[in-house]
Amino acid sequence: MNRFAILVPLLIFSACGFAQAAPAPSFIKVAPDNRSFIRESTNAKFTPWGFNYDRDHKLRLLEDYWEKEWSVVEEDFREMRDLGANVVRIHLQFGKFMTSPTESNAQNLARLEKLVRLSEELGIYLDITGLGAYRKRDVPKWYDALDENARWEAQANFWAAIAKALADRPGVFCYDLVNEPVIPANKIDDWLHPFALAGFHYVQYIVRDPAARDANEIARQWTRQMTAAIRKHDARRLITVGMLPIKPADAKASRGFVPVALQSDLDFISVHLYPETKKLDDAMATLKLFDVGKPVVIEEIFPLTTTSKELGVFIEQSRAVADGWIGFYWGKTVAEMKDEPGPVDKSMLAWLDLFKKLNPSSRPATSPIR
Repeated sequence: MNRFAILVPLLIFSACGFAQAAPAPSFIKVAPDNRSFIRESTNAKFTPWGFNYDRDHKLRLLEDYWEKEWSVVEEDFREMRDLGANVVRIHLQFGKFMTSPTESNAQNLARLEKLVRLSEELGIYLDITGLGAYRKRDVPKWYDALDENARWEAQANFWAAIAKALADRPGVFCYDLVNEPVIPANKIDDWLHPFALAGFHYVQYIVRDPAARDANEIARQWTRQMTAAIRKHDARRLITVGMLPIKPADAKASRGFVPVALQSDLDFISVHLYPETKKLDDAMATLKLFDVGKPVVIEEIFPLTTTSKELGVFIEQSRAVADGWIGFYWGKTVAEMKDEPGPVDKSMLAWLDLFKKLNPSSRPATSPIR
């Protein structure tokens, strides 16, 4: 991180007497219209606008460096705040927070609370996504050896430990129970989906043997068990699941979690959506499938398969359905990426430019968010 570039403007700003402290953190809840979010203390509208901080630009997961390089985490969060983010989505690995099916890792729970407190100081909320098993070598052997019932119970214990540790912290926007869960059509051997992006398995199976059970009922039972574990310690935190997109033609045959099946069990709906170039209408059709009478957050979005210009058009169109947008940030500043940028840096620079331009908080009061 470029510490000098960050610190000098802040010092000048403070010396001139214009520095403003972040507003006091307030719990976020679903608005009475069941279509948007508000701050609990003031009823002011809250529109999630932020970044996935799922890894850094060195392809390290958060737990790889947050102990010895806490200053890097602090810098990254300040950079995201300065770019205009009010939400940062972090991805916690199951194996880093559970030492056995029933025992949690006290040190990492303490670091997580430290991160929440930092976020509160900066005026940022955390979208805490759990149960990650992104890197196969880090998955405990005992965890993979559990049968379905025992695995679900261990996962519920993970969420109970997180909820108990953070129940009083207003700086947590929501708990995302798991990233991109799927249910196999037939019996399989592995808990992780074979597809890996940059070595990370972002998709995982909830069961290995569906045993002729209805996929939607499996999703409901699993979601209710995780939610019950959280509610024992935290009665008001928002809960969601990071769902894969569904093409309208495949909606009935989808093996992922689907919003219509969980609309009564989640506080809001999260979808991961990457529009394809010249197919914005298809992306909108997919998004509309997630509009089931709850707030909708596009929890992952990025110019991965489209141009930044087209993505900007899609985000504007999506305001008719979506209530929040979360892109990506991997810890390299704009200044660092502008020197001989590679393809990834170029995409990130284009995204960050778009992110600043479309920030809902900078829109005129007469311009509706929805």
